[in-house]
Amino acid sequence: MKALSLEEPKLFKQIDIEAPPKPGTGEALARVHRVGICGTDISGYLGKMPFFSYPRIPGHELGVEVVEVGAGVTNVRPGDRCSVEPYINDPNSYASRRGHPNCCERLEVLGVHRDGGMRPYFVLPARKLHVSHTLAFDQLALVETLAIGCHAVNRGAPRADESCLVIGAGPIGLATLEFVKLTGARSIVLDRDEQRLDFCKRTMGVAHAIKASGRLEKDLRDVTAGHLPDVVFDATGSSISMSNAFGLIAPGGRLVFVGITTDEVRFKHPVFHKTEGTLLCSRNALPEDFTRIIRLIEEGRIDTTPWITHRSAFDELPKVFPSYTRPETGVIKAVVEVD
Repeated sequence: MKALSLEEPKLFKQIDIEAPPKPGTGEALARVHRVGICGTDISGYLGKMPFFSYPRIPGHELGVEVVEVGAGVTNVRPGDRCSVEPYINDPNSYASRRGHPNCCERLEVLGVHRDGGMRPYFVLPARKLHVSHTLAFDQLALVETLAIGCHAVNRGAPRADESCLVIGAGPIGLATLEFVKLTGARSIVLDRDEQRLDFCKRTMGVAHAIKASGRLEKDLRDVTAGHLPDVVFDATGSSISMSNAFGLIAPGGRLVFVGITTDEVRFKHPVFHKTEGTLLCSRNALPEDFTRIIRLIEEGRIDTTPWITHRSAFDELPKVFPSYTRPETGVIKAVVEVD
């Protein structure tokens, strides 16, 4: 069976692997149809993802079909189309028992810590499969990206009478924006890329899409009637942006780090202290986020149509992947067609 392996930074290789075994107790054998490319994959390719290990079969944004189930599995059956919750936690860990399986002490993320979905078939815990009887594989592969944004917004908990700034209009920033909009809060997006800002205005209906500049604070106060945003979500993964974000919240505001960096994040304490600010981090997502997102897409409250801007056949990915790392390519979301 063929698989795509990231052997080291910037080196994809097609490899031969053994066919997966029959699923054991509590497991399911899945056939992979679609794999989304996200910031984690790009950071892993560039050697900038702190949790990534090599060699690794990447792929954690997955639209799959259940082929076979093992003993004791009741939540899915052969033929079901599913999104995959790729965070393989230990249910008995301290974090999992306290309702935080997304940051389990022994967490292994598919495509990061253990091999992911860039292969036709693999076995995984059936509890990590979320079924939809109506969504296409393309849509199911987008659920995990949206779940990152969903969980981040739950962490920041914006209200309808508040203003929210999303820094970084890449896929994770856009996913965050989707759920900010659902809260009714005033949405503001900040990015350096005109194409991404135009996408936010034209496709996502964001009235306030601001290009990063030296007059940022004034631009923000113009939108928020004189104060700074109540909630700031930084989805850049840039230590510079994350450090600057401490000075962008209103009194009593919240700053949520959605992106991750290997560099130090620095701030002057009085800047953050004077606002009595709250710093939150958002890691991965929770099972209920997947359930909610599938329902929202099924109900038409989230439109996934504009998201997929680039496609690749499985065999073509090593050749085209470098283009996905360049902003001028205009990638919002690339999807690999495995079947």
